Amino acid sequence: MEPFIIALLAHGVIGGTDVVLNHELIARLPSQASARTEQVLHSGRELAFALLFTALAWGEWHGAAALLIGAILVGETLISTVDMVVEINTRILPVSERVLHVLLFTNYGIVLALVGQTLLDWWQLPTALVPADHGWASWVLSLMALASLGWCVRDALSVRRLQTTAAA
Repeated sequence: MEPFIIALLAHGVIGGTDVVLNHELIARLPSQASARTEQVLHSGRELAFALLFTALAWGEWHGAAALLIGAILVGETLISTVDMVVEINTRILPVSERVLHVLLFTNYGIVLALVGQTLLDWWQLPTALVPADHGWASWVLSLMALASLGWCVRDALSVRRLQTTAAA
């Protein structure tokens, strides 16, 4: 199994734990009007991971196609950077969230290094989307993609509801 697949699986587990424990149970972000901007960013990040989990679970992105994966990684990095600033400026993060963020940032560096090296290798090949199958890991990443997409929609609906509530 490719090392980047293991790093993506770890990221899904750590990120999912952060979302459920900290965003939902502790901070209850979807119901906090002050968290609207943060929820927009979370929705974008969840979409990025839904795309990454799916794309890398089932395909190799050769040649110029590698740029699409690179663009998603750059976009996610920007979203997470802005999100960290917004979080620090709008609320006090519980210890559990700070610890999970350290783990997420550390693991994301590993993801970037491993996927980045793979993308450089794929860049050298003729442009094509080549099917890949990482066995059980492809299926787990697909489930993580569905969960990420579901949370993306949930957070987007929360933003819309908070916007409507604020306007009323």
